[in-house]
Amino acid sequence: MKEGLLNLTAFQVASLRIVASGLAFSPILFRSFKLIPVDKWQWVFFSGSLGSLIPAFLFCIAETEIDSSLAGALNSLTPIFVIITGSLFFQMKTTRDRIMGIFIAFGGCIGLYLGQRHMASANSSLMILLVIAATICYGLNVNLVQRFLKGIPSLEIVSMALFFNALPALAALYFSGYFDLNFNDKGVLVSSGYSALLGIGGTAIANVLFYILIKKSGAVFSSMVTYGIPFVALGWGLVYGEKAGWPQFLSLSLILFGVYIANRKKVQVTGD
Repeated sequence: MKEGLLNLTAFQVASLRIVASGLAFSPILFRSFKLIPVDKWQWVFFSGSLGSLIPAFLFCIAETEIDSSLAGALNSLTPIFVIITGSLFFQMKTTRDRIMGIFIAFGGCIGLYLGQRHMASANSSLMILLVIAATICYGLNVNLVQRFLKGIPSLEIVSMALFFNALPALAALYFSGYFDLNFNDKGVLVSSGYSALLGIGGTAIANVLFYILIKKSGAVFSSMVTYGIPFVALGWGLVYGEKAGWPQFLSLSLILFGVYIANRKKVQVTGD
């Protein structure tokens, strides 16, 4: 996303991302229309909008002003909004341990951000709210898939959802002035390539894996994969020479402990 934003606008990067993701699984689109019942198409469209289209624009706009590390930490709000939206709109039942574990893990994410040497100092409150809005969309989408699309193959859901949402993304790309750019400019081509790669890997393929996880593991546990983002961010930091000390590793341990608390199963003990 950051590489795309070097030479393109936020709307262009987000639009290219969704268009590329829609093209990625276009070869199986005909099969998807045959396998998915017509009365489920609206839920597939909403899933694509909440899980991909809207967050793509919100994150791209936000990352023009805030650090990726902060966006990654805020992304860890997703499991909390899975529980909140699930309780409000989907009659989700949860446990005290699950709520406690999620907040412990999120505390670890915040600690990971606060432990950075250079915290973003010029972050816009509005941009932060955009990322939070994206996590609310994710929370709604996880519950929607769990409730309305559980029996439909994940590959087919993603191919149809991204196709539906690639159409408004293509319109946004056109009106953003993308096709008027100088494509002899190497920077434009490189940023376009990164944006397309983001769509194929970070949206299309990632969505298939995520939808499979939702169906196999449930809404709350699947959303907790967002806690892996700080691990990845810290790992890339080490590759690029950033130093990590005990505060970072303590925060990562706190994340793992929270995941354990949220997903542990109580053993029932019965007497003779």
